[in-house]
Amino acid sequence: MMSKAYPLLLALAAAVFTAPAALAQDVAAGAKKAAMCIGCHGIPGYQSSFPEIAKVPMISGQGAKYIASSLAAYKKGERRHPTMRAIATSLSDADMADLAAYYQQHGASLIKPVADTPAAQPSAEVAALLAKGACASCHGANYSKPIDPGYPKLAGQHADYLASALRAYATTGNPNIGRGNAIMAAQVKPFKPAELKAMAAYLGSLPGELRTVPQPKFK
Repeated sequence: MMSKAYPLLLALAAAVFTAPAALAQDVAAGAKKAAMCIGCHGIPGYQSSFPEIAKVPMISGQGAKYIASSLAAYKKGERRHPTMRAIATSLSDADMADLAAYYQQHGASLIKPVADTPAAQPSAEVAALLAKGACASCHGANYSKPIDPGYPKLAGQHADYLASALRAYATTGNPNIGRGNAIMAAQVKPFKPAELKAMAAYLGSLPGELRTVPQPKFK
């Protein structure tokens, strides 16, 4: 995976994780549009039952460019999930930009800066898996400082969600499950499900900048 072609993979990945054309971002407008999001992403510990039982991702504190590009991928059908597809289809590019801007700063007062050095080192087995996948090459120091804002922060994200997302990149031929991303599909292909789970468990154990910020009605 660390062949001479790897720089090309990075360049292609940057193109894959591209948000809609740059638009003015209105945080206040995003806050008003977030009502459709808080029923899942605003409840601490909330779990989805499809395609498997796993916590929904923490999106408060995630990068705006990544959030917008993810919503665009659901709208285009590149990410396959019936509920998220239905929501994303109802959004304009401006809506996505506003929501992304809102969630990037949401809960900022709760976030402590993350050091470049991981708080806990992985086991030798997991370290070898992370090196094989070259995960830090895109997701940055401590897996919380992506080299491009179009890449997600991983540190501290729910481990079961991370494992499910990684498996989704390897899923093909199902109209309701999977993520059509050629770069990530190639990245996860060499790994066994248990290895993806082990990496996800370590990444989820790290301190990060992601949060589930409960809305007043869900506190």
